[in-house]
This record gives sequence, C-alpha cells and structure tokens, in this order.
Amino acid sequence: MQFKINPKAISESGLLVIPVLENQKDQELPEVLKNQEIPSPIFSGKKDSSYSFRSGKQLVLVLGLGENPSYKDIENSFRRILSKHSALVEKEISIEFPEHFLAAQIEAALVGFQLGAYSIGFYKKEAPKDFSKIKVQVLTSLPKPKQLVERAEKIASAKIEAFKLVDLPPNKITPQSLADWAKNLGKKSKLSVKVFDAKKAKSEGLEAFLAVGRGSAKEPRFIIIEYRHSNPKLHLGLVGKGVTFDTGGLNVKTQGMHHMKSDMGGAAAVLAVTQLISDLELPIHLTTIVPAVENAIDKDAYLPSEVIGSHAGLSIEVIDTDAEGRLILADGLSYLVKNYKTDQIIDLATLTGSSIGTFGYECAALFANDGAVSHGLQEAGEEIGEKSWPLPLWDSYGKEMDSEIADIKNYHGKPFAGAITAAKFLQAFTHEHPAWAHLDIAGVSFTDSEFAKTKTGSAFGVSLLLKFIENQL
Repeated sequence: MQFKINPKAISESGLLVIPVLENQKDQELPEVLKNQEIPSPIFSGKKDSSYSFRSGKQLVLVLGLGENPSYKDIENSFRRILSKHSALVEKEISIEFPEHFLAAQIEAALVGFQLGAYSIGFYKKEAPKDFSKIKVQVLTSLPKPKQLVERAEKIASAKIEAFKLVDLPPNKITPQSLADWAKNLGKKSKLSVKVFDAKKAKSEGLEAFLAVGRGSAKEPRFIIIEYRHSNPKLHLGLVGKGVTFDTGGLNVKTQGMHHMKSDMGGAAAVLAVTQLISDLELPIHLTTIVPAVENAIDKDAYLPSEVIGSHAGLSIEVIDTDAEGRLILADGLSYLVKNYKTDQIIDLATLTGSSIGTFGYECAALFANDGAVSHGLQEAGEEIGEKSWPLPLWDSYGKEMDSEIADIKNYHGKPFAGAITAAKFLQAFTHEHPAWAHLDIAGVSFTDSEFAKTKTGSAFGVSLLLKFIENQL
C-alpha cells in the first residue's frame, strides 16, 4: 500500500471512508457531504454498522463505530473494508478522520485497514486480490501524521507475520523455517540471532527440549534473538512455545489434530513482537527465546514413564507426552534466566485445554509472581483488546506435580486445575526469578472469526506486549 497524508485534493475516483460515532453523524460528516441526508433509522453510527452512497462522483462508505469504541472495535471495523468490501476498492481509497479522533483511534483504524488485505488463500490456483499497489489517502488534523501512519504500518506488518506463521501448514512452518525466519529478521533489523541445532542443544544441557523432538524427522531448533538499545529503560525476556505440529506423541491426540499447526502461536507472537520492537526502536533490551520442535511419533519418540533431564538440572518424569509444551518452555525459561539478567520474563504458550475450559475463547489465563507485571498485562490487555485474567500460583497446587521417581512430573493426570498445575511446573524452572509471567493463550491465539471460514491465527500477544512495554517507558 502507498500512503499519502493530507493530500491537497481528495481523489474523486476512489472510495471515501468516514468513521463516525453513534448519533454524531451530522456533526462528523465533512463539509463536502453536509447536503447528503442519511436518515437515522437507516444509519445512526451504531457499532458494526455501515452505509454507502454516492456524493457526486464520489463513492462514500460511512462506518459506524458506536458510542465509545475500543481499540479492537475500531480495528475490526476497518479490517472489514478490504476483507468484506473489496469490490468497492480498486486503485485508490481516502480515509477522512473527524477532528476529535485520537491518535490511538486512528492507529487502530489504519492497522485494521491493512489487516483486511490478509488472506489465508496461500495455495489457491486463483490468488487472492492483491492490495499492495492501492493508494491510500489519509486525512487527519492531528500533528505528526506521518509518524502515526508509519507506526501503524509497522504494527500491521508484525501482526500479519504472526498470522502467517500460525496459518501456514506444518510442512511449510517447521523448526528450521522458524530459525530461518529469525535469521532473516536479524539481517534486516541488525539483531543478534543464534540458533542451536540438536548437537549444540545437547552441549547446553537442553535435555527436556531435545526429548520432545526425538520422534520427528525434523530436527529441533533452539532460537535466541537479542535486541539491544543504546539507552534501555528495562530488559525484557520473552519465551514462546514453538511446537510446529503436535501429534501428542505416543499419547496421541484423538481429536482436533488438524488444528495442531497452531501449537506455535506463542512463538509466532514473540517473534512478531520482536520484529515490531526492533522496527519501532523502543528503548529497551529484549531477549527472545523460541524452542522450536515437532512432537511426532517414531521409534525414537520419548515414552510415557521416561525420566528425562532438563537445563535446570531437575529430573522430570514424563506422565503424558502430550504435555510437551511445558517441557520445551522449561528449558527455554531456565536458559533465559541463567544466561541473561532480565528485569521481567513473560512466556506465551498454547499450553492447556484447561484454560479454555475456564475462560472459553474470551481471554488468556494469566499467571504471575509479581503484582506489577500481572496488573500491567491486565491493564494493557484491556486497553488494546487482548485480555487476560489471573489465576493463582499457590504452593498447594505445586504438590500436584510431585513425582515419586524424579524431581517433578510433567502432568498430574487429574481432571482439575490443569492450567494452574502446568504453570506451577513452569515456575519450577524459573530459578525464582522475581518478575515472571506466564500467559496460556490456548483459547485466543487460533480462533474462529468473521474474517475467515475456518480457524485462523489472531496474533494475540503482539499488541498486548507492545502496549505493556510502552506503558512502562
């Protein structure tokens, strides 16, 4: 897309989009459209409503946003333009924002508009419509509009990367392809990227990580990305679960396996937000770790009842090979704590069905040992529309993970508190880091939405982490 800001003359050949708040359409329509009467029973600006008409040679689409729209509401409203009204858009489009629109509202609109160009039809014979060459005129009275547009472009680009990483099939997104993605990012953004193969991971003591990948012909990759700023305000560590496909291992899944390409939604989020933080040049240090594996089945697959090692030095009794995500995260967390002095650590993982049983598909399950981090993530999520809600980390739940033969077991095998006991397992590998949070995003990273006929990636975590970081700067 080619953005032009505050052009001297609005093109009359393309589509003009005007967002309005409920019951304020008469005040918000620009002067050129004052003579156009829009009957209130037909359109009053209610949330998710729209009205189109011609004004002279100009085709106009008025978007209703409701009385007090959230960031996510605005993003979705503008995403519909290209996703659902693409026939209205040919070569040019103008977006005119009312004077009272805030920067965050315009950002949400421009991000959503660009997300509307995304399609999962990667392998269709008839390719989806290409919007890369359309000209977008942005009209706003806000100061520094160029920076606002550029920021929205970077956010949208990161979210689309997160979409792709989750939506592409598992023969395309493998541990090696995630490693290649990180290396390419490093070349473009001058980041430091290290990738451990199986031999190097063995020498580093990443035993739990390696155990999960033993059954796959696709060798695991342990990815480390370092972003450094000359004047950092904090050092954040991120760990993302990168199971590129999950059969369940020898405890093979009995349903829903065709969705298991999405089991690297945590990795997609932390990789995309790493790209975004680098693009925005935020004043922090960031260390991102993605343990990337495929949990498959062959003669070498790890077994239920095996006792395996870990980077932290704890022995682990394997109760269930389908509780694999916590094993690779355990080594990722331990490696991060032992090798980097981070102020805060956040891991994101599509970890448990239990989190869906608790919260459905509305929010992530949040676990944190630090009140400031917990409240910060909740607040950021409310602001940006990627919500989380806390669950306890009481020691009594940790006893459920006691093993008779090893230091800890990877699954308690009981039909309760699954998300909590998984979080307690992870906590055992954080070496008592004082500011750690775990986001179980199983219900929110790969979802049904109005923008596709099948489940697709949501990029949950990208905007959340950006807002969480910027709220601390």
